[in-house]
Amino acid sequence: MNSENDLTIQQHRYRDMRKVTLIGSVVDFLLGVAKIIVGWIANSQALIADGIHSFSDLFTDFFVLYAAKHAHKAADEEHPYGHGRIETLATVGLGIALIVVACGIAFDSVRRLNEPEILLAPGSLALIVAIASVVSKEWIYHYTVAAARRLRSDMLMANAWHSRSDAISSIVVVLGIAGAMYGYPYLDAVAAVVVAVMIAKIGFNLVRSSTRELIDTALDPDEVDAIRKHIFDVKGVRSIHMLRSRKSAGDAFIDVHIQVDPLLSVSEGHQIGDAVRLRLLDAVDVVSDVTVHIDPEDDESGSSCGNLPHREKIIEELKQYWPQLPASAIESVTLHYLSGEIQIELDLPIWVLRDLEHARQLVSELKAASEKLSYVSDIQVRFKV
Repeated sequence: MNSENDLTIQQHRYRDMRKVTLIGSVVDFLLGVAKIIVGWIANSQALIADGIHSFSDLFTDFFVLYAAKHAHKAADEEHPYGHGRIETLATVGLGIALIVVACGIAFDSVRRLNEPEILLAPGSLALIVAIASVVSKEWIYHYTVAAARRLRSDMLMANAWHSRSDAISSIVVVLGIAGAMYGYPYLDAVAAVVVAVMIAKIGFNLVRSSTRELIDTALDPDEVDAIRKHIFDVKGVRSIHMLRSRKSAGDAFIDVHIQVDPLLSVSEGHQIGDAVRLRLLDAVDVVSDVTVHIDPEDDESGSSCGNLPHREKIIEELKQYWPQLPASAIESVTLHYLSGEIQIELDLPIWVLRDLEHARQLVSELKAASEKLSYVSDIQVRFKV
């Protein structure tokens, strides 16, 4: 049932991402056509270049659509944790694209500063189209950012910043045209270099954050502390250790060892583990999968009971030192592996007793036999009907 709900959520997430990206694609196409045509008519090389930049956004839009489609596929045998890392890889690609765009803007601006004769002075029509481009791309940026935050998608966030880079380049065009019209032909080139540095920084941050995700960097300390608090809120959890976290696209995966009362039944310990899992899934939006390991003691530095014998050998040696052990009692032996030793709980049928004194004698003999087993710390005997 949970897998069906997860699949439905993923489908809705993909549809929302596709809708946002398609709207951006339509705007990019219309702006690209308008800027190239008007740039040619108004003799504005800057506006034509900005139009080509808008068309380059179409490529990243289709890249996002492709990545989103495959990233939201259901988990399978080859990808048991899903395909979310496809979205992470796409974010790295978009971050690199932003850096390349920034380098192109900076290179072109420096070239124009060194060659004043290529600085043009276009007219007011180019200025109007450039302003319209700024307004349109800024709207697309805010629209996409809102969706990226709602869907927890770094890839959409990267695409939003790619749209803003187009808006910023259009601002550079506006400044350049206005500056040329008022006698400051170098204004656009200087502003373009500053803007290029800003865009490159955004691209670098996106590449860095996504690369950290690819190498399974843990969640932020504040998020981990919140997760830790939710775990301790579950009754029966004595302590936690080996709390590990990692991200995949907009989801987080949690692995944790929780320590419970070592004398609980297996089923009760499992129930506490389920309560921890459900608590994290319900309380922390970013968490999509939780693996809980139940421990009777802290084994973070390794199990202290790894070299102790298993049940069959223990019963065999116990029978060797106490041959009177009834066969019916063998299935009623409970073993507790704790602190490098074994505690034994043994249930004996009450019919083996003749009287109370006989019970005391049997218990005494059993304790004496268990003392010959160096790995046994205690033995408890119960008589049942």
